Amino acid sequence: MHVAIIMDGNGRWATRRGLPRTAGHVAGARAVRRVIEAAARGPIDALTLYAFSSDNWSRPAGEVGHLMDLLERYLIAETDRCIANGVRVSIIGRRDRLRPGLSATIAQTEALTCEGANLRLRLAIDYSSRDAIALAATQPPCSTGTSRSAFAERLAASCNTTATALDVDLLIRTGGERRLSDFLLWECAYAELVFVDTLWPDFDEDALIEAMRQFRQRERRFGGLEPAHAGNLR
Repeated sequence: MHVAIIMDGNGRWATRRGLPRTAGHVAGARAVRRVIEAAARGPIDALTLYAFSSDNWSRPAGEVGHLMDLLERYLIAETDRCIANGVRVSIIGRRDRLRPGLSATIAQTEALTCEGANLRLRLAIDYSSRDAIALAATQPPCSTGTSRSAFAERLAASCNTTATALDVDLLIRTGGERRLSDFLLWECAYAELVFVDTLWPDFDEDALIEAMRQFRQRERRFGGLEPAHAGNLR
């Protein structure tokens, strides 16, 4: 099962408490740890978290710099924990605009956790789904042709990852907004969407379990008919 999360609401969480937005990002990093640990204990095989979109570069330079510092510190601090819990970390998105220190930390974390088999954790950093799709569409057809699966391979390459793009089963967005914000558009073609009002720093294992409960109550037909109606065509 592949769960993807748009982690929204850090800034509003901080503002409501009279704190700087950076405090919200720090609190959000603690929520990341809680959710990863919960996912590793549950039925989730892959977890993709939207950490920094390509459009986020338009934010104030001070906030962007703090986010990059936080990302680097998080990877350094959590690598041993990921190894111990069988979590394989990979980054999707552009890397050419990241500062050298962060790029080196990413490469080190990916290498050290590559044997993790319990949970595949993907962090989307400097990521734009539309840019990834546009880049994949310009690549020449591979030897397997132009099927969806072949395109998914090219799409993965455009996101700087060697694995085929993973279809998302459940997409969760926190913070009360109801949009995809250029996140995994191809992979979410048949994803079940759950939007919650909880701001990301307050999202926890119970909230993840509730989203999973909603997912299990839905009937996924992938364009087909419900079994009870499949034989009633006239």
